[in-house]
Amino acid sequence: MTTAFGKPVVGDDALAMCRVTTIGECMVELAPEHQAGLFQQGFAGDTFNTLWYLKSLRPDWTGRYFTRVGDDAISAQMLEMMVSAGIDVDHIARDPLRSVGLYLISLNQGERSFTYWRNQSAARQLGADRAALKRAVEGMDLIYLSGITLGILDDAGRATLLDVLRQARAAGATIAFDSNLRVRLWPSEDAMCTAIMQAAAVSDIVLPSYDDEADFFGDADPQVTIDRYLRAGAGSVIVKNGAGSVHYNHFGATGVVIPKVQSEIVDTTSAGDSFNAGFFAEMGRSGDVEAAIRLACEVAHQVIARRGALVPLDLDKLSLGASV
Repeated sequence: MTTAFGKPVVGDDALAMCRVTTIGECMVELAPEHQAGLFQQGFAGDTFNTLWYLKSLRPDWTGRYFTRVGDDAISAQMLEMMVSAGIDVDHIARDPLRSVGLYLISLNQGERSFTYWRNQSAARQLGADRAALKRAVEGMDLIYLSGITLGILDDAGRATLLDVLRQARAAGATIAFDSNLRVRLWPSEDAMCTAIMQAAAVSDIVLPSYDDEADFFGDADPQVTIDRYLRAGAGSVIVKNGAGSVHYNHFGATGVVIPKVQSEIVDTTSAGDSFNAGFFAEMGRSGDVEAAIRLACEVAHQVIARRGALVPLDLDKLSLGASV
């Protein structure tokens, strides 16, 4: 008996080398520079950010991104950036009729807000090709998506995605899901919450943020959040809580981890995404949930001390369980 990302499995497969697919939307990012009115162009998106940080932490792992992009110059630049980060883009389709979305970050004392232009994003069609989805996740150890992934899809695309994930889980893959509640992507709060719980039902690991769960599900405390996702069918629930303690129930093991690292908050963009990357990086290596949460907190604290969604990590200051 061994563990794949903490999920009990039968067999002796080594976990030093893991295969990961993340699914979602990468967008053009316009981030504010120090000089007022100037912005720097980049590329980011929640599930992509997680993969980018995961490749920084575990460059030997296979990291595949699944989405759709346009057939234009900005889409080509995005794909070049992904390739330069060591990310497998072979399963990303090009859409001649659409392009990639764009968002602009506004900051107020470290807290960020976003303005989006994404209605015609090619990624909104990522659930339209079942065969492409199945090829992208076949043979993967970990498949990761978010509530934003669900929110950009229509009902048919969402149903296709969840069905493919259900089949991949039955075949042995670990499915991880960050609820990432963004009500503006949905026709109603009820529609969002229903879809979130449907995704949780096909997931092994759920990584919600408590403040959002309290706002939209009315959870009185992190334990209520944990219990709700366990009832839905998840085996592991890791509840992020800003700078506060991380509560978890990981396949029956329960506890609270108090972050030891404190950072000046410059920009909270990608805090949760980078936390997830740190968590996966250590879980895939050791299966030690508390070590994974500690590394996740360290990574997130480095990220919020810099501007932008994707920032270089100081690997020497992280408690990585194995050399990279």
